[in-house]
Amino acid sequence: MGSDSKELLGIEPLELRFPFETKKQISCSMQLTNRTDDYIAFKVKTTSPKKYCVRPNSGIVPPRSTSDVIVTMQAQREAPADMQCKDKFLVQSVVVTEGTTTKDVTGEMFNKGSGNVVDERKLKVVYVQPPRPPSPVREGSEEGSSPRASLSEGGNLNYEDTQTTRESDEPPLLSATRAHKDAEDVTSDSETSALISRLTEERNSAIQQNNKLLEEMDPVRREISKQNGGFPFVFVVVVALLGILLGYIMKR
Repeated sequence: MGSDSKELLGIEPLELRFPFETKKQISCSMQLTNRTDDYIAFKVKTTSPKKYCVRPNSGIVPPRSTSDVIVTMQAQREAPADMQCKDKFLVQSVVVTEGTTTKDVTGEMFNKGSGNVVDERKLKVVYVQPPRPPSPVREGSEEGSSPRASLSEGGNLNYEDTQTTRESDEPPLLSATRAHKDAEDVTSDSETSALISRLTEERNSAIQQNNKLLEEMDPVRREISKQNGGFPFVFVVVVALLGILLGYIMKR
C-alpha cells in the first residue's frame, strides 16, 4: 500500500484551460496517472457543481495506468469581468484493494476523519481566448498572451461533488425553406424570359406582316392617285385602321 507522503496520482494539467465563448458548452480534459503498484480510487469535486459536468467524476485507476477525465463547462450567457475565474477543482485519491470497482467507490472512502489516507490535488480554472482564424491584420498582443494570475486561493473553499450528465447540443436547422424559395425564384425568372421572347417574336411578325400589306397596297394607292389626283378618303381610313391594329398587336 502507498504511504501518506507520496503522490498517489499524477495529474496533467494542473490548470483547466477553457477557450471561453458565450452561449456554448466548452470541454477540456485531464489525465490521471497511477505510477504505483496499488489500485487507486479517485473522486473529482468542484466549487461550482452546477456549472460543470465531469465524466467520469469518480473511478478506479489500476497500477501503472492512466485514466482520462473530461470536464465540460455549461454554456454561459456572458463573459466574466477581465476573463477571471475563481472556480476550483479538487481531485481526491485513495489506495483501495484489488478488485474494487467504480460502483464500490463511495464518498466515505475520502473522509479523512475516518482515518483514511487521502491525497488531494487542487486545480485552477483559467479562461483563454478561443482560437481565431488567420487574419492579414495583426490583432495586437492579445493572442498568445498568458492569462492573468488567479486570485488568492483562499484557505476554506467549499468543494462539492461534480455531475456526470451534460445537455446535448441542439442539431443544426436545415434551411429547406430558403432552398425552396431560391428554386421558385429560378423558375419564375425562366418563365419571364420565355414570355418576353415569345412577345418579341409576335411583335416582329406583326411588323413584317404590316410592311408586306403596305407594299401590296402601294400600287393601288398610286393608281387611285393618278385617277383622282390625290389621296381618296377611303385610303386614309384604311391606313388609319392598319395603324390602330399594329399598335394593339405591339402592346401585347
